[in-house]
Amino acid sequence: MKKLAKCLTISLACASAALPALVDAKTLRLGMGDPLDSDGGVFSSRFKELVEYYSGGDLEVTLYPNGAMGSETEMVQNARLGSLDMAQVGIANVTPFSKELGMLTMPYVIKNASDAVTITTGQLGDHWNQLAQKQVGVNILGWTYSNFRHLTNSKRPVRSLEDVKGLKIRVPQSPIMLASWEAWGANPIAMAWTETFTALQQQVVDGQDNPYIVNNTMKFYEIQDYVTEIHHQYSLQPLLIGKRTFDKLSDEERNILTRAGLEAQQHVLMFQISEADKAKQNMIDNGMEVFTLEDEDKWIELAKEKVWPQFYDSIGGKENFEAVLEQLK
Repeated sequence: MKKLAKCLTISLACASAALPALVDAKTLRLGMGDPLDSDGGVFSSRFKELVEYYSGGDLEVTLYPNGAMGSETEMVQNARLGSLDMAQVGIANVTPFSKELGMLTMPYVIKNASDAVTITTGQLGDHWNQLAQKQVGVNILGWTYSNFRHLTNSKRPVRSLEDVKGLKIRVPQSPIMLASWEAWGANPIAMAWTETFTALQQQVVDGQDNPYIVNNTMKFYEIQDYVTEIHHQYSLQPLLIGKRTFDKLSDEERNILTRAGLEAQQHVLMFQISEADKAKQNMIDNGMEVFTLEDEDKWIELAKEKVWPQFYDSIGGKENFEAVLEQLK
């Protein structure tokens, strides 16, 4: 936690300058896939409060949760085209536009919350933002830290690789996530987030993976029976603003958005740490059974042997990948 506190202190220092009020009022539309009571909703709500406070009301942010602006992939596309100002999405839904950002979805790379902060701040954070600007046409204003993506399903308890074989698992449009679940013996199916609840309800798919807060706020306990705590991927949700929108703003306005993004990022990390256990307990209280893996070392081994080598070239090369791992030690 000392490493985590240091990262947060550095981020705060970068955003400490006082900012002047603006003259012309502007309204920015922010689309998001999750509901407002999710950790992503907590981030976006805090971001909205901070932007409007620091601008003295001259900048306004309107939130559109629950996929009101389309699927997460559609929101990324619309943000880069300028028809939507901002989008908060899972990082896997950005990778169709930038394969190199797939580094952040590689299984068993991020081992804890401290790693998640390290990989999204400082030099690494700048690196991802430069890729997003160049390859996607967006700027990253901040990150929602959502914790590990745990597996839920309606078929059977999953305690091992043997148990997961053949399960139909919903995943985002991410080749890396598809390859990961295939390596572990499941049958992954790429599907938009907005379609997931209905697909689970109708048993088109058996399960999906997301952090406890997301699983709880989506009320998956109504249609899923089992949760398995897996640590293959730490869920990251960047807040994106289209470069076409960002470049039209004044320096003062860009500074306000950047500061608000950093502070909302720190706010949601603390929220997630304090609320994840409550979300887990609520799922248990609503009838879900929770399991842990008996053989996660085998999952890690398969990820390193079968998944990592497939994507070295697309994520910037093996050397770059190993350099990132080195910074997480």
